[in-house]
Amino acid sequence: MTTTGEQDDQHTDRAAKSTFDNHKDTGSGSVIMDQEHFGYPGAGPVVLAGGRLIADGGERDADILIGAGGRIERIGPNLSAGPDVPRVEIAGQLVSPGFVDAHQHLDKTGVLRFAPNPAGTLQGARDAFAAYARTAPPDDIARRAERTMRRCLSRGTTAIRSHINVDKDAGFRGMEAVAELRDGWRDRMTVQLVAFMTPHPGQDFDWLADNIDAAVRIGDAVGGTPAVSEDPERYLDILFEAAIRHGKPVDLHLDGHLNPTRPLFDAVLDRVERFGLQGRTVLSHASVLSALPVAAYERIRDRILALDVGVITLPAANLYLQGRDADLLPPRGLTRVADLARSGVLIATASDNIQDPFVPTGPGDMLEIARWTLLAGHLRGDELRLAHRMITDVPARLMGFGADYGLREGAWADLVVSDCADADTLVAGGPDRMLVLARGKPVAQSVARLAAGDRLAANR
Repeated sequence: MTTTGEQDDQHTDRAAKSTFDNHKDTGSGSVIMDQEHFGYPGAGPVVLAGGRLIADGGERDADILIGAGGRIERIGPNLSAGPDVPRVEIAGQLVSPGFVDAHQHLDKTGVLRFAPNPAGTLQGARDAFAAYARTAPPDDIARRAERTMRRCLSRGTTAIRSHINVDKDAGFRGMEAVAELRDGWRDRMTVQLVAFMTPHPGQDFDWLADNIDAAVRIGDAVGGTPAVSEDPERYLDILFEAAIRHGKPVDLHLDGHLNPTRPLFDAVLDRVERFGLQGRTVLSHASVLSALPVAAYERIRDRILALDVGVITLPAANLYLQGRDADLLPPRGLTRVADLARSGVLIATASDNIQDPFVPTGPGDMLEIARWTLLAGHLRGDELRLAHRMITDVPARLMGFGADYGLREGAWADLVVSDCADADTLVAGGPDRMLVLARGKPVAQSVARLAAGDRLAANR
């Protein structure tokens, strides 16, 4: 006799096979796909039928009509699009917007073997990469960056914002190399570049002023690290003035340290207000907020809220780099993730560095980063859905996607289709089977290698 639960499981398995068994198995567990393996050519409209769409407060069952241009045309139950429009059955499969990694360093990715950081410190990482950057050939930068982009795409990331060093060591090699990838990948991934005007000891401010306009013209945002500048006020003025000249947003590495005597939040927030960049400024790391007394932190938090400034926590880098000199109770190094999120601050989470002297590990998996954020950021078990928003809706807003993103009519069909039951299980354990669509076209699949008859109960 078959129980109701077993019938549900069998239905889910049949639905999974209707979609996932159409894919060629390369033996790698994660591959870039040809469109034809998904069951439709990808050149015209298609209906994804019977999916469970992640929505505010829960999931809802609906069909998705994807138009020939790669955008979502309609969402609703039992959609009819005409006899010539193919239907792909995804009954019981969870549909999420594509993951958004709003803070990476594609010019640094994969250089660990060439730029070791035996001390494991921030300064050690900076020195190691600076030495490598002086002679890094553009084709090597491009090769490493594209490899990481492919790995990220295969794990569901359909958008990346990457900070690219521009300084006397790196010159414009990184910006130019990754800009070519940005343009060449437009049909598969949205890539934004931050002109990361990197400060150094003895910084030549004349060089910075002479070169920032050319860098910002290539990039999509203006960035830097004021905490390591020898003159933070002058440095910040150069960055914000360039942002205004070019009409670009600001995305800063801010106070990624734990010294409560030298926070720069007020200096930055004053400029956000003065230059009118409310809603167009993002502050990454923000670790020092965890080292400030509660009253001092809350005052800054309330200014962040009032000025509509976004925050990005970077758990991999801060867990790895911070607190190595502590004799007792080494700190986690993250900002106050839980309180910022619960207070209404737009806070996302991101990979930061991948396999380089700043973070020696990382597969480019935003679900992994979401789990690290929940655990290290003191979120709760009932906040898994919040962690999902921190890798989807929130970073999409910080990157300015607007109506182009999400499970809504008119948005690009950048989607992750998986065998998870809901957003909670997607974050908690991840999928056994997953398909990635970019602009409505299938671009990647992954299938876990499970023993025959085995199943992960958490996904049911």
